[in-house]
Amino acid sequence: MAITCGTVVANLYYNQPLLVVIAQNLQASNHATGWIPMLTQIGYAVGLFLLVPLGDLMERRRLILMMLVLTSVALGAAAASLNLAWLLVASLAIGITSVSAQLIIPFAAQLAKPEHRGRIVGTVMSGVLIGILLARTVSGFVGASLGWRAMYWLASGLMIVLAVVLLRMLPKSQPSLRVSYPQLVGSLFKLIQQQPILREASLAGAMSFGAFSAFWSTLVFFLAQPPYHYGSEVTGLFGLVGVVGATAAPVAGKIADKRNPKITVALGLSITTLSFLIFWVFGYHILGLIVGVILLDLGAQSTHISNQARIFSLPLEFHSRLNALYMTFSFMGGALGSFLSAYAWSRWEWHGVCAIALLMLGVAFMTFIKRRRQPLVS
Repeated sequence: MAITCGTVVANLYYNQPLLVVIAQNLQASNHATGWIPMLTQIGYAVGLFLLVPLGDLMERRRLILMMLVLTSVALGAAAASLNLAWLLVASLAIGITSVSAQLIIPFAAQLAKPEHRGRIVGTVMSGVLIGILLARTVSGFVGASLGWRAMYWLASGLMIVLAVVLLRMLPKSQPSLRVSYPQLVGSLFKLIQQQPILREASLAGAMSFGAFSAFWSTLVFFLAQPPYHYGSEVTGLFGLVGVVGATAAPVAGKIADKRNPKITVALGLSITTLSFLIFWVFGYHILGLIVGVILLDLGAQSTHISNQARIFSLPLEFHSRLNALYMTFSFMGGALGSFLSAYAWSRWEWHGVCAIALLMLGVAFMTFIKRRRQPLVS
């Protein structure tokens, strides 16, 4: 399940190290190509909200296989793009269809024993974050060697291979609901109203992921300038550095099992904030970037896993919908972070990007402080 999640979610991030190459090939500005990661994340948020809740209504394996085939088509359309507008539409479609990972995560939580749920979710999520980070490494090298279109063609073929493998290996599930689709979507709004833990975790997760996306969406532009002058392959290598932080996922989940997961949320936000302070002050030195990337991924992963441990402590029959809502808000935050960072880069470059990220983290901390005096609940 971890390998599957990592492979699918990587589709959302292949574009980031390739933005400079795409801009040159399609004769577009850096600001215009900055819409590619933003629309991909918006599409993912749409897919999470409209498609992932079907995991409570349909047999999950069948739904996952359908999504993989549609993702393959969308990736192929991106590879065949003749202009930026075509690529933007294809990027939106890639985001909408690449929701298989978020169908698998609540499935893993359902199969796990309650006392091990945080650790199991952390293990599966480590696959997700490693997939996110290695996607940048792989696409950076493929883009530099074979061109950006080759990366999309390879990803398209990989989705078909993965669908064939999962057809044999993924167990079947039993739907937990017997309602119509409009009733299913309507229940999402009721969950938002009725679950304060979901609301708090969603806002903190959205702001944390927004800061995370702000960094990765603009890193390729930062490294292309003095004093670095690096290409897409070097930008992708920073994904390998971030894998160090990804190893914290099972540890964060284990701590969340034993202690109040809200404590690890606060710790994760603190580490992420520290990473952007390092980026701001020491970002023009390679060692400062490396240390900052490790802390960024460590903090973002700890926050994310702890938030998911909180929402998966809620009733089992809601898990697909809870995960859909939480991840929808997270990727809306990610899209916002990508958009704001592209604007900040065009106006104030690196200092503006760091300021935007710290502002988003400040919003997450305000939410935490607001409820701190109330009893801490899981």
